[in-house]
Amino acid sequence: MKRGIPARAVHGGTILSHQRSSNRPILDFSANLNPFPPEIPWKPDPSALGSYPDDRYESLREVIGRAFHRPPEEIAVGNGSMEIIRVFCQATLSDGDSFHVEHPTFGEYGLSACLAGAHGAAGPGRARVSFICNPNNPTGTLRSADEVRGILRQVASSSSLLFLDEAFIELSDPAQSLIAERDPALFILRSLTKAFAVPGLRFGYGFGDPDLVSRMEVIRPPWSVNTFAEQFAVLAFRNYYLLEESRKRIRGEREWLERNLRDLGIPALPSSANFLLVNLGRPASGLAACLLAKGILVRDCTSFGLPESVRIAVRRREENEQLVEALAACMP
Repeated sequence: MKRGIPARAVHGGTILSHQRSSNRPILDFSANLNPFPPEIPWKPDPSALGSYPDDRYESLREVIGRAFHRPPEEIAVGNGSMEIIRVFCQATLSDGDSFHVEHPTFGEYGLSACLAGAHGAAGPGRARVSFICNPNNPTGTLRSADEVRGILRQVASSSSLLFLDEAFIELSDPAQSLIAERDPALFILRSLTKAFAVPGLRFGYGFGDPDLVSRMEVIRPPWSVNTFAEQFAVLAFRNYYLLEESRKRIRGEREWLERNLRDLGIPALPSSANFLLVNLGRPASGLAACLLAKGILVRDCTSFGLPESVRIAVRRREENEQLVEALAACMP
């Protein structure tokens, strides 16, 4: 008998479905994408679609390896970071295992672990896998590398695994990354979607022990990274250094947005990421609906267990100004 299937996790970035039912343009502040992505000289070549991708992705993994000084056998790739999360859980968790997730955070960790047959644990203790998002989604809180190393030591001492999601660290402070750590107990997730603002291409990657990566490669569906995504990724990693400019501009816009939200009487939680969490002191659904009517889509954080909060992405100045204007009109 098949086990019960949990409900799907709720996500932001639902702009297309909202746009279909709206008669006006909508600005998407619900998806945490780089508002200042580097320009990548990518020109899709339709002739490349006549062949299957190399399912071992050897060239792609070599390019990633050079960018991060890691050997290809320590690199996993997938159809977005979501595929990496699902495959990791299938490779490491079985019926009866336990996992630990700190709340609030990204809902897909718990869902993917449950789909693998595991159950949640109250603390990291003897959990087979612990999940950490750094910077955290939805709070934007960034842990220091030393703090995460301490958690890794604790996890490793109990023969468990740490899944460290660094999808937003490239837009925050890469100096706090554990990307240089080589520990059999550690797996690090990254995503091009956020850093290069290409959610439609779907490309995720990660770093871990070669034995774990090898198991994940068996579970990953064949050819899951399509040719266009692979071509873009190769160019992106060759231009990875350009993200430094993105980080500087995001920091400036985040500070501007924080000041203006504070002036409206809705201060945001301190954030090191490209988004802000705002507690409204009342149900968030009303404000989210009012903003949507004015062409602004924000992330109602009820699904994170924060029914009085919204998450707001940092965008470009003229767009942030439209958000502040709409917020002023919607506030009581």
